[in-house]
Amino acid sequence: MPSLAGIVISFTVLGVVFYAVEHWFASIPQQPIRRSGFTVDAIYWAFTPLVTKTLAKFTTFAGVAVVAVLLGRKLGPELANGFGPIAEQPVGLVVIEMLVLGDFIGYWTHRIFHRGWLWRFHAIHHSSTQLDWLSAVRVHPVNDVLSRLVQVCILMLLGFPLTALAAYVPFLTLYAILLHANVGWDYGPLRRVIASPRFHRWHHTSQAQGQDKNFAGLLPLWDQLFGTYYMPAGRQPEVFGVCDGPVPQTFLAQLAYPFEKSRR
Repeated sequence: MPSLAGIVISFTVLGVVFYAVEHWFASIPQQPIRRSGFTVDAIYWAFTPLVTKTLAKFTTFAGVAVVAVLLGRKLGPELANGFGPIAEQPVGLVVIEMLVLGDFIGYWTHRIFHRGWLWRFHAIHHSSTQLDWLSAVRVHPVNDVLSRLVQVCILMLLGFPLTALAAYVPFLTLYAILLHANVGWDYGPLRRVIASPRFHRWHHTSQAQGQDKNFAGLLPLWDQLFGTYYMPAGRQPEVFGVCDGPVPQTFLAQLAYPFEKSRR
């Protein structure tokens, strides 16, 4: 579990870096640092590593144990180092395959969270009306835990090493912070190859034409293959949030919101 001091240091360092980048390359220049929802997202910044990630570790361990039983293997080096044809490949190839397949799984998991009762949890993440790097951490614990559990268990079942998975999740977390930043980058000729801040900010728009688009976290290829790609030339998204009813704007109310909606 991370220490409170470590959380404060990482928040400060990332804040200095990203607010400087957002100042010089802002997609919406007039957006202030202490924008709407800043306090709530700052609370999530402490809550997520202290509570959500701890819960995710226990849940993932349980999932790993179930996978081990299904595979008839013991928890230990055999699982940690991978197995089968996957583990016999060069390390570089394993990493590339894990990034591609993990993103494919993440794409469909993300799409599923935009449907039915799961949307009640994911709507919390979309409730930011002013988007910047800090918005990335506004994720309901149920959303975070289930998404990571599905990815890790499927990759494990295929034989990917746990040691590689342990580095994969932090990488995705850091890249997700960049994707939410208030910058207009689209990576030019690579805009259709690698997910960019402009690509993902269109996913968060409440403008009708951008709804339910750009689900990929790393490779826009999936959106292009399955008809959910949206990147209009020369335009930036300007309006964010949810369209199917107001989401509470306080931390505790957001944690309770999906369950209240369920009861109604």
